[in-house]
Amino acid sequence: MTDLPDPNRPSQSEFFGATQPLIVFDGVCVFCSGFVQLIVKLDRGNRFRFATAQSPFGEALFRKYGLATDNYETNLAIIDGAAFTKLDSFIAVMAALGWPWRAARLLLVLPRPLRDWLYDRVAKNRYALFGRKDSCEIPSAELRQRLIG
Repeated sequence: MTDLPDPNRPSQSEFFGATQPLIVFDGVCVFCSGFVQLIVKLDRGNRFRFATAQSPFGEALFRKYGLATDNYETNLAIIDGAAFTKLDSFIAVMAALGWPWRAARLLLVLPRPLRDWLYDRVAKNRYALFGRKDSCEIPSAELRQRLIG
């Protein structure tokens, strides 16, 4: 998923460093927050930045890329100026971490409809399977330095 720039909106580089990958995630989802914590640990270069979908910044990015802002059943990853959602987001994030995590690209052999179907099954049941917080948790000091918005 990519998007042409809107001349009336700030560019991606005005929001954050264009060279820094960004993950926008559901901040009340235990599974989604756990994924972010995993990326914080694996990202030795501290390149990734994060935003909750519930923040004004995250919501603006969801709107910009045509994603629902009343239901956060996907995450959004912006890497090298390209936007990724669903399982493609996971694959792009893991690939950006380098070896051995880039082996996740093997999932691209699955046709997109199957990848999306698999992702949608987990996303629709994520609160029942993994839980939900009443609000976005207070991030760790390490994550707080990398949060935007």
